[in-house]
Amino acid sequence: QVQLVESGGGLVQAGGSLRLSCAASGSIFRLNAMGWYRQAPGKQRDLVASITSDNITNYAPSVKGRFTISRDNAKNTVYLQMNSLKPGDTTVYYCKANGVTAEGYAYQYWGQGTQVTVSS
Repeated sequence: QVQLVESGGGLVQAGGSLRLSCAASGSIFRLNAMGWYRQAPGKQRDLVASITSDNITNYAPSVKGRFTISRDNAKNTVYLQMNSLKPGDTTVYYCKANGVTAEGYAYQYWGQGTQVTVSS
């Protein structure tokens, strides 16, 4: 019922920047918390950054001071500005959205993932 489309991934040199976007569409009704996670093949999916509907943010220690999460509620979109990228940031990044349907049911959806590769 809700689709998350991610964009902005790619290949950059160490120290470079990327901006990821995740746009929600469909039967959204109301979006609450949104976040970015990353997961390498065979590894667990870990939180990178999250943001509440009131713009309260949370970051993994490894990205604090380098990454910034933000959202545009009018566009149903969450962003991740990634600066000072390191080779260790290389993996697939996933968008997550939590919300409530018009009937009052909570939901959670994941995007399909976007690849970020940082060369040394």
